[in-house]
Amino acid sequence: MNAVSWRPVGRAVLNAGLTLVIVLALWWAVVNLTGISEYVAKGPAEVWEFLVTSPEAAANRAELAPLLGRTLQDAALGFVVGMSVAAVLAVCFSLSRTVEAGVMPLALLLRSIPLVSIAPVIILVTGRGTQASVAVIGSIVVLFPALASIMFGLGRASAQSLDLVHVYGGSRLTAMRKVNVPGALPSLFAAARVSVPGAVTGALLAEWLSTGQGIGGSIVKFTASAKFDDLWASVALITVITLLLYNLVQVVENVVLARMAMTSAQR
Repeated sequence: MNAVSWRPVGRAVLNAGLTLVIVLALWWAVVNLTGISEYVAKGPAEVWEFLVTSPEAAANRAELAPLLGRTLQDAALGFVVGMSVAAVLAVCFSLSRTVEAGVMPLALLLRSIPLVSIAPVIILVTGRGTQASVAVIGSIVVLFPALASIMFGLGRASAQSLDLVHVYGGSRLTAMRKVNVPGALPSLFAAARVSVPGAVTGALLAEWLSTGQGIGGSIVKFTASAKFDDLWASVALITVITLLLYNLVQVVENVVLARMAMTSAQR
């Protein structure tokens, strides 16, 4: 990679570092300046000791690693399903206004209902503790922001490029494949970035309400058993991993768009 290609990567790394510093500062301030009991609240230093420097650190990490792995798997499932459904719906809506008029009101209605209130219905239909419930709950969190972003990108295609495809006898589907979809890459990457924390949130919610596994299912157990070190460490780990994944998507976005000479990569 040349210097121009490395520039967006460096920018993303710098943004990640600044975000991490801000999160740590806010965390320290909440724990130390709000008067919360030290028995309940654990700051960055206590979590670092719990995971890294204490004699039991290796055992603590071994206890939390399977929980973190389970949550990341659940988040990946919700992310893939939600992004895939959003991309398919966005293309269908762009190709057919009739489909959009028939489906979009239902989607907006579903979006207007708080997920926590319809989660019991989803769990009843898909089964408690199943991966289907995780996929549905996680994908719902991802679906609607991704759908809006991708549709916006598909609608920004160059009119001149679309006319050129039509002049040469190309169909609407050909124009979609050769013009709309490539032009929507910045919006697709933006949807992916927003969907990463959304997928993690959906996974935690599904684990809390349905499976009882992963970090989402263990948070209640840690609280009930007064294992506050485990509680804060697990939340810190999933937050850091989410931040890293978000910035990884941003690095890929910047590199790909820079190589394609798309202006969104130059922001």
